[in-house]
Amino acid sequence: MQPIVAISSGEPAGIGPDIIIQIAQKKRQELLLVFGDPDVFLERAQQLNLPLKIESFSQANNITTDAATLTFHPISCPSPVIAGHVSPSNAPYVLQCISQAVESCVNGNTSALVTAPVHKGVINQSGVFFSGHTEFIAELTNTEHVVMMLATEGLRVALATTHLPLKEVASAITQQNLLQTILILENALAKYFCRNKPYIAICGLNPHAGEDGHLGTEEKNIIEPAVKKAREAGVDISDPLPADTIFSPSLMKKADAFLSMYHDQGLPVLKFMGFGKSVNITLGLPIIRTSVDHGTALNLAGKGGASQTSLDYAIHTAIEMYKKASGN
Repeated sequence: MQPIVAISSGEPAGIGPDIIIQIAQKKRQELLLVFGDPDVFLERAQQLNLPLKIESFSQANNITTDAATLTFHPISCPSPVIAGHVSPSNAPYVLQCISQAVESCVNGNTSALVTAPVHKGVINQSGVFFSGHTEFIAELTNTEHVVMMLATEGLRVALATTHLPLKEVASAITQQNLLQTILILENALAKYFCRNKPYIAICGLNPHAGEDGHLGTEEKNIIEPAVKKAREAGVDISDPLPADTIFSPSLMKKADAFLSMYHDQGLPVLKFMGFGKSVNITLGLPIIRTSVDHGTALNLAGKGGASQTSLDYAIHTAIEMYKKASGN
């Protein structure tokens, strides 16, 4: 059976609707089901001067692949949408789009989830604490521990911690949490990406990976013991390596993924290599979830300047993950 990709449409005032409309302009093979308000999309298509026809989802065999046509799981947006101008009153709609798309994947009605960008600030302004898609979807699926990984051609970078202030990073890295992260990463690489046993290269936390304890003790007290336990569990993983030299050409050829200790330790390298052509993947969930590597770009919404490249890559990655996991 051909996989069906659920797409949560994201912040309606951002470029989520734009890039979804743009990828629909050509006839395609992928089966896409958009969770969002069709009226928002029709209005945005008019602003972009692009044709768009809407069909409602009833069953898997009626999902269209025709050019300039999208199939919707319709969800009503409560307040008028002005491109480029967010409104807290539409935050519940944004969360509802995500929640219903997740439910569809959990129930097996769709095969994978791709999320368009949301605006964290306006969701929090509405009175709902929201730290990001990763944490929200983990809560929806009752998943205790998830791993954020970004990927582009030739490089995958997973994170031991995600959206934390730098001063909180060291205390958030424990042996238990790090070991869980390593095991989830190794399992996901084997399930979705690698033909052979995965190899993981892991960063130290401190400069020079602690310099034998002279520049910090987290490597000796936390990271190295977690690595030892991971090896005992059968994981092929490096010793903690200095982050300033770990991304060497030779190691990038060998490693199936790099595990960095915090958000801005590994992601600058990945985004330098593939910004706009990379994908955000949540590992450890009971569903496949990928996302674009960019934000809502409110200044571009409705103006026709947004690129759909990352969304294309996110859809392609989700389908390839599904095929690998299902043995197709």
